[in-house]
Amino acid sequence: MYQVADMSVWQGRNDSEEGALGRRWHERVQQLHEAAAAGTALLGFACDAGVSRNQGRPGAKEGPQAIRKALANLAWHHEGHVYDGGTVACEADALEDAQAELGRQVAHLLAAGHFPLVLGGGHEMAYGSFLGLARHAELQKRRPRIGIVNLDAHFDLRAGERASSGTPFRQIAEACEANGADFLYLVYGISEPANTEALFHRARSLGVQWRGDEDCHRDNLENLLDTLTFFADQVDWLYLTVCLDVLPAGVAPGVSAPAPYGVELPVVEALIDAAKATGKLMLADIAELNPSMDRDGITAKVAARLAWRLAR
Repeated sequence: MYQVADMSVWQGRNDSEEGALGRRWHERVQQLHEAAAAGTALLGFACDAGVSRNQGRPGAKEGPQAIRKALANLAWHHEGHVYDGGTVACEADALEDAQAELGRQVAHLLAAGHFPLVLGGGHEMAYGSFLGLARHAELQKRRPRIGIVNLDAHFDLRAGERASSGTPFRQIAEACEANGADFLYLVYGISEPANTEALFHRARSLGVQWRGDEDCHRDNLENLLDTLTFFADQVDWLYLTVCLDVLPAGVAPGVSAPAPYGVELPVVEALIDAAKATGKLMLADIAELNPSMDRDGITAKVAARLAWRLAR
């Protein structure tokens, strides 16, 4: 289920005449190894099972490689190390096994001092990512309070006996309750037409904080950032997850559920920067890239830009 990194994907333009300052990602990303110095570790989650179970448009399993290919040719402006940590690939409908394996890999990366940046893949990855962070938290002398910031058009709090791309945060809430931990969840970009009243009711009952897509605009950015800062002040660790369907369909067409309204890219990037600025960001992921639905690779390029920003 876990596949080591295929470094052949890291290819691109060579500007050797520019010297060291002309380097690109494909020239700097290294294959992760046990003795690697602390850095950002890319980890793919190649999975369609959650989207299929959620009655969405399959194709997200190709997302990790598409993001890597888009990253490969981007300019290198980073000071730290970036590694390719391989991919967790879901076999057939074995979603629960894939989530468990993702959790093991994330926990391993955190224990080694890396910043895991998970590339998806459907948003069912969020449950696996959280499992890894929670496992790492259990090893600390004092269990840290974990806060989740999600940039997403959807709550992903759906009911249902089987896990899917619509259930990860409900699963996390249940895991928190079972372990006596607080479920601290803040979502930016919620689309009211795309979430049933049942989901709003569940969000209220779980104490979820959210900001609707109509409120997530540049004129309201100061308020949005203040909300994130206040939320971060209440926790020890932050987990940031970005579902690409939070962006307008014109910017991110290659997703399972394109957003007719969405949150513009400058606001998404400002929120990412604010999360990093807290100094509490332990883990991040980028979900729901579906290359088969992408137009001119634009969504992959947007995802790569966000990964570039998170790794910087």
